[in-house]
Amino acid sequence: MESLWEQVKCQVKKSLPEHCYRMWIDPVKFFESDNDCVRLLTPNAYFIKRLKENYLSMLEGEFSKLGANGVDIEFIASTSRKSGSRKKIKEPGSFPAVVLPRKKTRQMELPGLNIRFNNGRILKKGFTFDDFVVGNNSDFAYSASLSLAQGRINGSSILYLLAKTGLGKSHLSQAVGHHIITNNLASRVYYVTAEDFANEMIFSLQNKKIEHFKEKFRKKCDVLILEDVHFLSGKDATQKELAITLDYLLEANKKIIFSGCELPGDIPKLNDQLKSRLTFGLVTQIEKPDFSTRVRILRKKSKTFGYNIPDQVTEYIAQELCDNVRQLESALFGVAAKGQLMGCHIDIDLAKTIVENIAGIKNKITVESIKKFVCREFSVSEKDIVSASRKKRIVKPRQIAIYLARKYTDQPIKKIGAAFNKYHATAIYSINAVEKELKHKGVLFEQIAYLSRKIEAGKL
Repeated sequence: MESLWEQVKCQVKKSLPEHCYRMWIDPVKFFESDNDCVRLLTPNAYFIKRLKENYLSMLEGEFSKLGANGVDIEFIASTSRKSGSRKKIKEPGSFPAVVLPRKKTRQMELPGLNIRFNNGRILKKGFTFDDFVVGNNSDFAYSASLSLAQGRINGSSILYLLAKTGLGKSHLSQAVGHHIITNNLASRVYYVTAEDFANEMIFSLQNKKIEHFKEKFRKKCDVLILEDVHFLSGKDATQKELAITLDYLLEANKKIIFSGCELPGDIPKLNDQLKSRLTFGLVTQIEKPDFSTRVRILRKKSKTFGYNIPDQVTEYIAQELCDNVRQLESALFGVAAKGQLMGCHIDIDLAKTIVENIAGIKNKITVESIKKFVCREFSVSEKDIVSASRKKRIVKPRQIAIYLARKYTDQPIKKIGAAFNKYHATAIYSINAVEKELKHKGVLFEQIAYLSRKIEAGKL
């Protein structure tokens, strides 16, 4: 019966996408057989749930084709077999980004006293390999991420995911974390942004806890997922600390996943020591999805959200909007919401009103239009905003304009900086300065919210 199972796997491999086979079928092993019952060994109870929902009928069909009619397939979790009792396995997304040993409950502390950072951000529920739609634009990045999650990539344990905003780099990086935690491959997965890393380091220095910080990332981390590495531009102390941390992790054969909008070599004010480590492993890029991939993404999202969208509407949205996944999600939500709220049928005419609004606003937004818009709002001349002036009344609008240009256009930072007669590094500094001040939710926060509403309404 074991040889029959191997034949079944071979047949299933021919009819499934490679990434699905590698993830869900290949890890399943033959355990034992008894009369018409075949018992298969799976990594854990969550695997059993996925197999029963998506692949059980296919496996039974292949057994029948090979002459084993009416075979009863039973899945056994290897974790429960070892422990002697089955434990409830949480669904992906309900796991924290870091799994640490449970501690005894402590009395709540007063606000503001002994403030401690948590051990990373929470992994988003839907950001798993199973929920990622693979296309020609992302198949290499997907395969590399899955390979790293399951083991190593040709002996390397470091991966750099490169992509513009909204194309799926965060999804894949978190999918690695989900897969590792769900399959009990590691217990300590740290998912943080570069900004989180820098802020926690500063906090540790200020509170004389830097040794605790070093021990946490160097010795108590099995998998490090670090997003938005471009944020480290110009932060020399943080770059040095991260480079040393990476050395510790690599020497201990730990896994590291980076993500960013630019290649390490294109990030200004990044020291050579850190650049060499960021590119030490495999660098993969996610491009814009093609039409067929966009259609599959929309159908996947519709199924997830419970939308009933006609095929012709789905194809229309996929044809008209081609920049990123977030844009597709926005159109899909807009069509479904308008159809429900207005009580009308979802058809091409309804979709056109949503798509034209999204596409119209996008086409109208350029770096130059944002520059003129900000100049009007702050009563600053275009000559002043591109000048070398360091006066606060000029610098602040300039930083806001650069930030908004980065947010609402697809132009690279280098071109945005050039539009304001500034270097690449200065443009990044401006964006970081605005993002930092936005966290305080003060006057600038209100200004950006007001300007964003006008831009999104097409009132440039």
